[in-house]
Amino acid sequence: MPDAVGRTRPGQLDQIPDRDPEETAEWLASLDAVTAAAGPHRAAYLMRRTLESAGAAGSLPALLETDYVNTIPTAAEPAFPGDEALENRITAWTRWNAAAMVTRGSRLGLGGHIATFASAAWLYETGFEHFFRGKEGPGSGDQLYIQGHASPGIYARAFLDGRISEAQLDRFRQEAGGDGLPSYPHPRRLPWLWEFPTVSMGLGPLSAIYQARFNRYLEHRGIKDTSDSHVWAFLGDGEMDEPESTAALALAGREGLDNLTFVINCNLQRLDGPVRPNFKIVQELEAQFRAAGWYVVKALWGAAWDEVLARDVDGALLRRLREVPDAQFQTYATRDAAYIREHFFGADPGLRAIGGRLADAKLLELFQSSRAGHEPRKVYAAYRAAVEHKGAPTVILAQTVKGHTLGTGFESRNANHQMKKLTLAQFRTMRDLLELPIPDSALAGDVVPYWHPGEDSPEIRYLHERRAALGGPAPARRVTAAPLPLPAAGDKAYKALEGGSGGQEIATTMAFVRLVKDLMRDKETGRRWVPIVPDEARTFGMESLFPTAGLYSPKGQTYDPVDRDQLLYYKEAKNGQILNEGITEAGSLADFTAAATSYATHGEPMIPFYIFYSMFGFQRTADQFWALADQLGRGFVVGATAGRTTMTGEGLQHADGHSHLLASTNPAAVSYDPAFAFEVAVIVREGLRRMYGPDAEDVFYYLTVYNEPKVQPAMPPGVEEGILKGLYRYKAAEAAAPGAPRAQLLASGTAIHWALDAQRLLAEDWGVAADVWSAPSWTELRRDALECDAARLRGEERTPYVTRALEGAPGPVVAVSDWMRAVPDQIAQWVEQDWTSVGTDGFGLSDTRDAARRHFGVDPQSLTVQALAALARRGEIAPGKVKEAAERYGL
Repeated sequence: MPDAVGRTRPGQLDQIPDRDPEETAEWLASLDAVTAAAGPHRAAYLMRRTLESAGAAGSLPALLETDYVNTIPTAAEPAFPGDEALENRITAWTRWNAAAMVTRGSRLGLGGHIATFASAAWLYETGFEHFFRGKEGPGSGDQLYIQGHASPGIYARAFLDGRISEAQLDRFRQEAGGDGLPSYPHPRRLPWLWEFPTVSMGLGPLSAIYQARFNRYLEHRGIKDTSDSHVWAFLGDGEMDEPESTAALALAGREGLDNLTFVINCNLQRLDGPVRPNFKIVQELEAQFRAAGWYVVKALWGAAWDEVLARDVDGALLRRLREVPDAQFQTYATRDAAYIREHFFGADPGLRAIGGRLADAKLLELFQSSRAGHEPRKVYAAYRAAVEHKGAPTVILAQTVKGHTLGTGFESRNANHQMKKLTLAQFRTMRDLLELPIPDSALAGDVVPYWHPGEDSPEIRYLHERRAALGGPAPARRVTAAPLPLPAAGDKAYKALEGGSGGQEIATTMAFVRLVKDLMRDKETGRRWVPIVPDEARTFGMESLFPTAGLYSPKGQTYDPVDRDQLLYYKEAKNGQILNEGITEAGSLADFTAAATSYATHGEPMIPFYIFYSMFGFQRTADQFWALADQLGRGFVVGATAGRTTMTGEGLQHADGHSHLLASTNPAAVSYDPAFAFEVAVIVREGLRRMYGPDAEDVFYYLTVYNEPKVQPAMPPGVEEGILKGLYRYKAAEAAAPGAPRAQLLASGTAIHWALDAQRLLAEDWGVAADVWSAPSWTELRRDALECDAARLRGEERTPYVTRALEGAPGPVVAVSDWMRAVPDQIAQWVEQDWTSVGTDGFGLSDTRDAARRHFGVDPQSLTVQALAALARRGEIAPGKVKEAAERYGL
């Protein structure tokens, strides 16, 4: 058995049977003698040198690898508990209907994937029959991350169990009418079935690790007992090339997540060819996972290989299996027996003797179909080993043939990813191979039929019985969480920000952290907050949370922290509330996703806020934000140290001027760029209502906050609606002389202070009266306007809020933010006044804030000149005033 971190102990069943136990005993006795005489260090040294020498000579695989055979020998396989005949027929029906669904859809040019599920059918069916726990039993059930391209098989099985109709199968990839089946696992499109979106390759494995970790977090914090929940992630061997696929393996090994199993379908093929043409992907993955502390189970060869391996008395076959590259194995699967006999067995006298005793039919069976991933007993043995293993996560490397049972035109072909349909002749061949009772008359037309054995058939009764025993159907998504009792609108946490900061200067980043710290004290919901930060908690002023909330660690704190004598010391705890993830935005967002969807996964609504260094948020992990939206996540995403000019000295890559533009593309992101602390309070209060109140919405909030300290004013009366809709007049112009030119300055975030200074300069230096408007959300203004446009096409008369808010406001509009001009330009077409925008387009640069703002032309003096230029274009001031102002301000 393996030890706590998955290393091999003596006796682990991952080797060939011992053919000379007496000799083995002598070697072990010699090792014991050296240990007793010279100590364990000498024994370890001798063993390392011996293994290194054997590896260099090619007689042993690398130290992190085992032989290219099954980890669990046939003699050690547990008894198979199911009715194999019935399960074979269920799997055959599923294969048939999956292929029929994709083929029928291909008539409309919709595409689809056949070969992936064909190779993985038994990997799923064995789980559905014996392992995957549903949500109708105790606890939360298991979490299933289904490989995206295998979705047709999951739909086909749901058809058998009565959850999907034949009409729905015929609407595969036809979603515009609202009743179709999405191409891949998309919870937002099919929220009763799918829990996790996985087709964006690499995100599934990353999310699965953090989901398993979050399950432990919930348990350690006493929020829910998740000890019976197991996370199963089904992946492709080609998918493991994505850096996100392996980014968190060490975390899972380090924290001993034995509630997690990866099942990697090793059919040796990417989308367009072999995964490792000149190498071996299974061996590479084994070494990688073992090094990260995982327990590795290889399920490679089917039962037909057992007797052949038993004849390998000198290890020649083991050596040959280890040295043949993956692309050559793919070739063997498509060639005749003579080719296999010559090219695989002909290189060694011992191999020739083994191959010479094998009939041609046996050779073809070995190399074309006999893979452990196609045999329920082999798969069951691997899964049983995974769920019984303690102390480490498990990866099962299951070897299959891509396109298995689809016929010689599909199996192991480089092009099978692009092959979207079978001919009727191929369906007849498939029917005969699977021994399905489908008459020839049913295959005489132009359209292949779906087939169901009947609700009272032995197969369907067995299917329902097995799922009932395991806790109901799977996969399934259920939302049972009740609304949270949220703090009242007048809660002192909000009032503290709405009242302003007096004479104290604080940044809006600090204002947000103070608000959340106060909300975390709430007796009803405080424990449900999940602060998530990628390493720089102190940068964001979050160290005040350390002593009270603690940083989560499954081991607690096993050391004396260096700052233990300080009030705000680094306190780790097993029930810690803060997830301080280290330098990983991808991991932090995976954490956020698990917490943001806990209301559905576990029936426990959590309130995550993920705060990050602004530049490395939306830009670096935009794909994950789309997956978060697909998974219907809820919570607060906070881009701290926001804007392109507030990060003094950080330079080109760190200066963020476009995250709001990226966020605007995500329909689930409710984006705000608040200028003041009181705006933060109003936005967070409304976000809690929308996401956790009685009519909870499947959105998440994105706030950008700044590290620039400013005196925070008290909230003016009656501005809450404008804050939430995205625009309100913050400060009207002082009384001006009759006939004085007028202008409107719109600003978001820290740019409000530049606009206020420009308002003063315009009045004092040029006699121009300017109103200053705060625009907390350009994006929400645009979305409202787009909805109004759509309503007018339906015959409804609706005026966009931005148009109504600015109605009658005299003079041109100048919009400014610490973002590129395209951010405020989102609303330009609905502003009836003359429009000018300024922003921080281009690359960032290192300098003082004042110098950077002068460089981008967004400082108060530049805004003043822009307003004068807009007035000059309207003929309201003399053009010479613009040049005069530019010279006066040194522009």
